[in-house]
Amino acid sequence: MTPVEGSAILTATAMRAAEDVAVAEGSSVEALMDRAGEAIATAVQRLAGGRAVLVLCGPGNNGGDGYVAAARLRAAGLTVRVAASGPPRTEAASRARAAWGGEVVALGEAAAAPVLVDALFGTGLGRPLAAPVIEALHRLAAEAWLSIAVDLPSGVATDDGAVMSEPPRFAVTLALGAAKPSHLLQPAARFAGAVRVLDIGVVAHGPTRALAPPVLGAPGPDAHKFARGMVAIVAGAMPGAAALAATAAARTGAGYVLALGSGGAVPHAIVRRPFAAEALADARFGVVLIGPGLGRDEEARARLGASLASGRALVIDGDALHLTQPAALHGHGGTIVLTPHEGEFRAMFGALPGSKIDRARAAASAAGAVVVYKGADTVIAAPGGRVCVAGAASGWLSTAGSGDVLAGAVAAMVAGGLDPFDAASAAVWLHGEAARLCGGSFVADDLAAALSAARASR
Repeated sequence: MTPVEGSAILTATAMRAAEDVAVAEGSSVEALMDRAGEAIATAVQRLAGGRAVLVLCGPGNNGGDGYVAAARLRAAGLTVRVAASGPPRTEAASRARAAWGGEVVALGEAAAAPVLVDALFGTGLGRPLAAPVIEALHRLAAEAWLSIAVDLPSGVATDDGAVMSEPPRFAVTLALGAAKPSHLLQPAARFAGAVRVLDIGVVAHGPTRALAPPVLGAPGPDAHKFARGMVAIVAGAMPGAAALAATAAARTGAGYVLALGSGGAVPHAIVRRPFAAEALADARFGVVLIGPGLGRDEEARARLGASLASGRALVIDGDALHLTQPAALHGHGGTIVLTPHEGEFRAMFGALPGSKIDRARAAASAAGAVVVYKGADTVIAAPGGRVCVAGAASGWLSTAGSGDVLAGAVAAMVAGGLDPFDAASAAVWLHGEAARLCGGSFVADDLAAALSAARASR
């Protein structure tokens, strides 16, 4: 079992293609099922602590994996029972059920066990579950000490985070071969619990990965404030938002932060000046952040125009996202990172089709910019197609100013010299870690302050 962080994320189609490659290279469907069942059994045995296990098997190959796992667990000395929602419908699953050789009871008649393993439906589910199936799953999970889903919780789609039939909340999900989008995309991800990836002998690779902790390091012995990155932040109608962003940039590691036009309270280390377009011409600034609390009046438009004309790398957030269009950004010719939440994303890009991953990728291509599509799940996309997905954000981040803090963190990472995609990914991780360090019921000021400890940890 390996954590999901940093692993490849494959759609149902991509996973089938990876399995087809494995078969073409000399494996077989039965061999893949055998490896999957062995890996499931090994993981369940470690988690069960000797307790009795109930394995629920569906009609497809996910159910076949369950039959193999049940046989391996029985051979390892555990008490194992199997219940099925129906007979196998694939040849490989039929062979696996025959190899199990033990009793198989109907799902609706199954008695609960301390450890529940859901191998009913995995990758590729395209319809809601029948009411008796989902009702039995909820009943058995409610009575279990530990509930484990195989590949995906039964009832969720694979690719877009959709929930077709609401499953119980599992403690652990064992992803077979690779993570799937719904392990990280909401609302499906909330039902998966801790996701662990099992090696089943399939090579998983692609342009989409789960967010991993960044490797940043501390400043070297020759570091000075200008070398660590200079950030200019353009304030506007609500200077407190820019002040939060400025504080976050400084605490994320920027060596010099200039707040232009900010009347908000900021640490004494942050330089404050009235806004002047000429200040943005200083080539030492690695990035200009504009948008937090900017407003949408003519003054805001003028400040955005000056920022776009500065030739500096840009982080564009908040109100500034409402004042520009993707086509206009393509002509900038330099680094741009956009940090929209759902409403800002729709205002800028419209109602794009597909999953949140698809929409973020399309937006990055349209704007020629890195897009940080914020939310309970955050998707970072680059114009070339690379995508990173962060799941399991703290619910306490749903507080005013948390987005301003993230924008400041992104600006600091860009000014520090990271590739813009890597900078955005690192900032999202640091933002989430700061929230974890804060615990609960924090405000954005607390979050910005906690970035110091989050950054020091990397």
